[in-house]
Amino acid sequence: MRVLKSLNLRGWLRVGTAACGVVLAGAIATFDSPARAGASLEERKLPMKFGWVSCEPNCRGWVSAVGIITADTPKDFDDFARGRQLGGAAVVLDSSGGSVNDAITLGRRFRNLGLLTTVGTTVQNGSGQGARPAVASEAYCESMCVFLLLAGKKRYVPEAAHVRVHQIWMGDRADDAKAASYSAQDLMIVERDIGRLAKYTFDMGGAGDLLSLALNVPPWEDLHELDAAELKLTNLVTTDLVADVLPHVDITAPAMAELAPKTQARFGEEPEPQPAKSTKTAEAVVPTGGVAAPAVAPQK
Repeated sequence: MRVLKSLNLRGWLRVGTAACGVVLAGAIATFDSPARAGASLEERKLPMKFGWVSCEPNCRGWVSAVGIITADTPKDFDDFARGRQLGGAAVVLDSSGGSVNDAITLGRRFRNLGLLTTVGTTVQNGSGQGARPAVASEAYCESMCVFLLLAGKKRYVPEAAHVRVHQIWMGDRADDAKAASYSAQDLMIVERDIGRLAKYTFDMGGAGDLLSLALNVPPWEDLHELDAAELKLTNLVTTDLVADVLPHVDITAPAMAELAPKTQARFGEEPEPQPAKSTKTAEAVVPTGGVAAPAVAPQK
């Protein structure tokens, strides 16, 4: 995966991930009924968008969360949630990952609302007046998305979904990790953020096996896809019944068009009060309108 370089975050480039993707500055889009078509690979790599999918009178509806977790995503979610009764609702995730610390913040928002989580994309079943929203299970939850999944009070992963993890790394050196140089400050950032992620994992009821599996995959290897046994071992899955998360909703498994099997992302991010040191995530390059900047220099 390539390093994604662009993002104006309070004048600093601050991006990172440990199980999901890239941080970009970006807006959110919400949608009430009708449901959207399945998310494309490109949408999974753009800043995360939240939408409410209404399926009354058959079901309550659900939140669609598609894209990368950015520095703006927690606030975007707060804006989306304002005025909505989201307590206990389901969130359907399709994401390549994003900022570690912002994903942790968002995950705690999810848990505070008692949200339920699963992996999938929103599609239309049928056409015309008979069309109704459904969830396509062939979707991806990678890097920090896995930890958003963990935030659900109940968590369901369909058989066709892909849940992938990898090791924490300095994103701006993930392209050639073996040849890069690292300072004591770099190691401090990574180890500190491993600690933050570990605390969050245990707070959410996850198992240490999740961290162990992720931290055993170096940046020069493909992401590790969790099998059914590992999903249980890590406590990412709490139920085998889709009805526990999305009652009265159709779950389908159509072949999604060319979802790339390899989307690696690395992580490491400076805390809020200290923007002097940051890292970038390894991700596919997408247009953001920003200007590339060195990891330790202010955005031009």
